[in-house]
Amino acid sequence: MRKLWLLFSQTATVFLAAYFVVLTLKPQWLDRRPTLSSIAVLQAPAGSGQRSTGAVGSFSSAAKIASAAVVSINTSKLAAKSPHSDDPWFKFFYGDQQGRNEPQGGLGSGVIISESGYILTNNHVIEGADEIEVILNDSRKAIAKVIGTDPDTDLAILKIELDKLPVIVLGNSDSLQVGDPVLAIGNPFGVGQTVTGGIVSALGRNQLGINTFENFIQTDAAINPGNSGGALVDVNGTLMGINTAIYSRSGGSMGIGFAIPVSTARQVLEGIVKDGQVTRGWIGVEPQEINPELAETFNVKVASGVIITGVLQNGPAAQAGIQPGDVIVAVNGKAVSTVAELLGAVASLKPGTAAPVSVLRKDSKTEIAVTPSKRPRPKLPR
Repeated sequence: MRKLWLLFSQTATVFLAAYFVVLTLKPQWLDRRPTLSSIAVLQAPAGSGQRSTGAVGSFSSAAKIASAAVVSINTSKLAAKSPHSDDPWFKFFYGDQQGRNEPQGGLGSGVIISESGYILTNNHVIEGADEIEVILNDSRKAIAKVIGTDPDTDLAILKIELDKLPVIVLGNSDSLQVGDPVLAIGNPFGVGQTVTGGIVSALGRNQLGINTFENFIQTDAAINPGNSGGALVDVNGTLMGINTAIYSRSGGSMGIGFAIPVSTARQVLEGIVKDGQVTRGWIGVEPQEINPELAETFNVKVASGVIITGVLQNGPAAQAGIQPGDVIVAVNGKAVSTVAELLGAVASLKPGTAAPVSVLRKDSKTEIAVTPSKRPRPKLPR
């Protein structure tokens, strides 16, 4: 028994000595964790629409796919000429004003959405411009023509005449979720095309006072002046939104940017290209979301919904019998609980065609057929 114990102790001593030697001189022999070279890197098959890249965590493939279709937009506007600028007495007292009448320039971005040359951008990027120059990522340049604008959503459609244009793929912005990674591509401050990354911070942002119809995607991807009209894309390089505005106290990015969903842009595109304008329904009401004060004023017992506080005389809603104090809960079968949802639902109605509007009046629910009119275009500021 003593001999067996001696043999065991000697064997254990030799084993421990060998272990410490290997641990000191060849530690990698003892590391059993798999490395990148010893495991297969999964890649999506070609044509599947999924990002495929060997670099872990890289979005270079998405950026490369989308960047080719994102353009820079330079606008110029001729300064108003004074009616007295040619008067010699005016020049004598006020000097030569020619140097003060130089064209004013602006910067922005846009996205090529068809091989025929249609470009999607913001209305505020090209509004009032006398000339619009588009610069492609491959350095080609062209003068753009305005096909149509939609101030209610701050979108505009341009067209250029060039061959072999790169085209971005329109995605499904309704499938986005908070936390999804996104890239913002544009020409901030005129420094050249720039790609920034972030996530979807929020969806359905409204009541920001930016547009009439607001349903913004909020992102923390850096968006700066000059990015307006550029692309917000997913990890596959497909278009999810048009970068439009930022919340900023300094004029630069503070991590709160807003993009118009491509679902909205698609409707505007179809309307402008097909009819030359976007046609929306309108019923002539003043809606507000219910709060305790309004509920008490109008003796309404529902806790949420859209209450009508005013009805335009002889407007579509008034002619159909809608009254102040009515609570609209659905339009054409689509439930509404906020003012933004009501505006969107009414806007999607076809003018001249009656649609059912579900209304709560006192303690009863009724359905009223309303024939919407064409929504008036916003009045331009003087």
